[in-house]
Amino acid sequence: MRRPRGPSIIVGVTFPERVKMSDVARTAGVSVATVSKVVNNRYGVAQATVERVRQVIHQLGYEASLGAQSLRSHRTNVLGILVAEFEPFSTELLKGASKEVGGTGYQLLAYSGGDGDGTAIGWERRSLARLSGTLIDGAVIVTPTVVETKQGFHVVAVDPHTGPSGLPTVDSDNFAGAVLATNYLLSLGHRRIGHISGRPDLESARLREAGFRRAMADAGVPVDERLVRVGGFRIESAATTAAELLALPQRPTAVFAGNDLSAISTVDVARKVGLTVPDDLSVIGFDNIPESALVNPPLTTIAQPLQRMGAEALRLLIDLIGGVERDTHVRLPTELVVRASCAPAPSLPPPVRPFSP
Repeated sequence: MRRPRGPSIIVGVTFPERVKMSDVARTAGVSVATVSKVVNNRYGVAQATVERVRQVIHQLGYEASLGAQSLRSHRTNVLGILVAEFEPFSTELLKGASKEVGGTGYQLLAYSGGDGDGTAIGWERRSLARLSGTLIDGAVIVTPTVVETKQGFHVVAVDPHTGPSGLPTVDSDNFAGAVLATNYLLSLGHRRIGHISGRPDLESARLREAGFRRAMADAGVPVDERLVRVGGFRIESAATTAAELLALPQRPTAVFAGNDLSAISTVDVARKVGLTVPDDLSVIGFDNIPESALVNPPLTTIAQPLQRMGAEALRLLIDLIGGVERDTHVRLPTELVVRASCAPAPSLPPPVRPFSP
């Protein structure tokens, strides 16, 4: 027995049934074949009929199934933006990609395929396997753990864990940005500078630590290895690391944090142990996410052009799909953004009280 048409009900919430091509045909008074020609921009339909069908499509809210469209044309005109999690870094990249997609004829599908903390190895392979073939024509993958993919379409990586290694890539100059950050602290008279690094498996984290060490060496200032510790690019782990640094008998007078989230966490820990930023402790971050300008005090940081990175990645992907010959590695510059979280080094660092989360 055929189920009567009507709304589908799930746990008390009503969802209208999907509008079908036959619904459009019936309302417009034409055949399903005619609607199909209009939807797929094929010849053989009078202009007046095309306009009437398009009006009905708009009126009913009809949208072709991506799966069916892919089976017919082998294309969906949808590009995937794959992230391990929707955190501030990825969100800014998505903003840039969404601005760039306008007028290209493509739509975007944002998909989170990680395990919630961005550490799952191989999440991008699983995500591509789910989406490829019927849902997307290509993908931008943000900070992938694995860059070797065997999909039948183009993939662009943004800031891959291992750095550029054959896959088309967009990143920023992490090394130069770290040199900028460290030189700024040195120019303020700081010599006991701590560094809270990112995840050890990330090339961007390695380059930022390398830039820190290069700037210190060029200034003739020895690096105290007790002041260099892993923070993991996350608020919780960075808080533990910051507390350890600030509890040292000879604590740092300044901290270069590997990203803004770690820097914001350091500022919070400093406040809890009785230190004032920037009078007692200078803190500088990396990324320039929107939150960096909203904390108290506003954070001095190294700006990655995050939205531009997202836009460049999307443009690179579209060019690759279109067969455009071009450089497949785009590296964007970083710059120092001076706000209020850094000050000249204090002559005598004040003591701190025990840290309490």
